[in-house]
Amino acid sequence: MTSNSLWQEYWQGVVQAFAEMRHHKLRTALTLLGMIFGVGAVIAMLSVGEGAQKEALKMIESMGVRNLVVDSRPMSPEAQKAVREHSIGLSLQDVDAIRDTLPFVTQWSAEKPLSTYSLFSTAGSSDAKVVGVTPSYFQLSALRLASGRAIDGQDELHFAQVAVLGPEAARSLFPKGDVLNQLIKVNHQWFKVIGVLAQGEEIKSKIEGVKLGGERNQVFIPLSTALKKMHLEPLDDQLGRIKLALAQGVEPSLAAASVNHLLSRRHGGEQDFDVVVPAELLAQHQRTQNIFNIVMACVAGISLLVGGIGIMNIMLATILERTGEIGLLRALGARQRDIARQFLLESVVISATGGVIGIVMGMLLALVIATAAGWPVAWSLFAILLSLGVCMAVGIGFGLYPAKKAARLDPIVALQRD
Repeated sequence: MTSNSLWQEYWQGVVQAFAEMRHHKLRTALTLLGMIFGVGAVIAMLSVGEGAQKEALKMIESMGVRNLVVDSRPMSPEAQKAVREHSIGLSLQDVDAIRDTLPFVTQWSAEKPLSTYSLFSTAGSSDAKVVGVTPSYFQLSALRLASGRAIDGQDELHFAQVAVLGPEAARSLFPKGDVLNQLIKVNHQWFKVIGVLAQGEEIKSKIEGVKLGGERNQVFIPLSTALKKMHLEPLDDQLGRIKLALAQGVEPSLAAASVNHLLSRRHGGEQDFDVVVPAELLAQHQRTQNIFNIVMACVAGISLLVGGIGIMNIMLATILERTGEIGLLRALGARQRDIARQFLLESVVISATGGVIGIVMGMLLALVIATAAGWPVAWSLFAILLSLGVCMAVGIGFGLYPAKKAARLDPIVALQRD
């Protein structure tokens, strides 16, 4: 038998399988439900998981995978008063001590969020957060400029009243788009706009409970200017966050332990700060995502199992209905493998049809989840092909027994049965 004739037989078998499905519409639809729900759950699970993974990577990249982050710990006014008896909080002196004591720290940046009661320009106003930052902040946070320049060492040295705007803050303050060299007023001080950040992708503001930058709606001014010319609460930490870049080959968790030990001694044993390891945050997120994937995979597996049982059931029922047809085909010269192939094809066609419908349903479900829960989604060709492959495997696995049973029918007995 040539390959062309073989493919023609397969194609005729597929056409006949669709004809049988149309002949028993309700029964086929009920059989497909298990496959549809199973594949839909797999696609939705993998799409949400893939989206969450990509967003986690973006968030970690914004912090720097090889960076350490030291955050001042928020506390009530009463607790702050008690802590200040032993510690002045996170400060530039801590940065100096880290640089002098820990040689594996190659670069650092610092930031101080400011309390803002007024932020406006001649063209508009904004609710953006104002942050004092060191010049190295933009590099360590992987921020790019759309126009202008970043804050530099001269700005920091001369307490310059200059500002870099996030894209959202720029749109609020200057709706017409003419931003550079314009003036904005932060509380009681005027600042000249020298740069605007590039429009990055929107990501969540937290990962595993740790706050991220949210730079799109922020205004950045030199840290020295913020500490000298802006109002600060007397008991507040001098710095809100310190970011430390580590040398190659240094284990972040060991470096974090060293930083934590040094700062604990400097702060009189008060734990008024948190040392965050972005790489560990990513690992924790992946562990959480893996648990979610396992649970969803179990749900999807059960649905596929139910779908497979449904396919076997409908194929066994089909054998009873078509016993006479099978006997006639055998009498006309059809071989056992021809009968088995036809019934196996019908099983695979049913499962593949359910798989395709399930893929579409899974994509729609993922979009609904993304809209309702605010979770990110990302499509994966591998996930789609995997789901379709699993469907085909289920169709073959659960269709094999009915196919063999149909092929082994005695043609004489089959012809005599009504």
